[in-house]
Amino acid sequence: MKTIRAHDIEAMDKLARVQFATSLPGVKPVCLVGTRNTGGIGNLAPFSSVVHLGSNPALLGMITRPDVVERHTLANIVESGCWTLNHLHPAIVGAAHQCSARYPSDVSEFDATGLTEHCEPDFTAPFVAESRFRLGLELAELIDIASNGTKLIVGRVTMVQVAEDGLDPDGSIHLVGLEAVASTALDTYFGITPLARLPYAKARV
Repeated sequence: MKTIRAHDIEAMDKLARVQFATSLPGVKPVCLVGTRNTGGIGNLAPFSSVVHLGSNPALLGMITRPDVVERHTLANIVESGCWTLNHLHPAIVGAAHQCSARYPSDVSEFDATGLTEHCEPDFTAPFVAESRFRLGLELAELIDIASNGTKLIVGRVTMVQVAEDGLDPDGSIHLVGLEAVASTALDTYFGITPLARLPYAKARV
């Protein structure tokens, strides 16, 4: 077993350090975050930092990097108060990855990558029409993380759109059937395969 300590991580080349650090949590869900700026231009950015925060109300959080440079997604969320999460499937992984490129704020990633906007009445942020599982969220809190200058964006889920056969009777999202995609590091994507579904665990006495 190899031991890597904090000083070893700090000594890594920047890109290697980023790849290493973003791999530490293991495989994570990856979504395209859809927002719209005040000029009406849609924006898409891939995020793999989405986490469940609670079910009543349904809250999700995601981390945005320090805003020492332009962060279009963060700025759009603060201005509009809403955004969308659009889960990936294999057919749109390439286009979704291209959304990570640094496009200027007056260029829509929808136009740049060929993805299609899907709009809902009374909801500013655009959804990705090609996604089979998408969510609309409203900003609940924006929490500064002093340790590294990142921010936790907390959103209340106000809308869920899922393919007709994508919801199991017990409330579970049928992620395998939807061909949901996961990711690690900055550039690696995975399909998911079910391993087991176990009963609710109770203490053994």
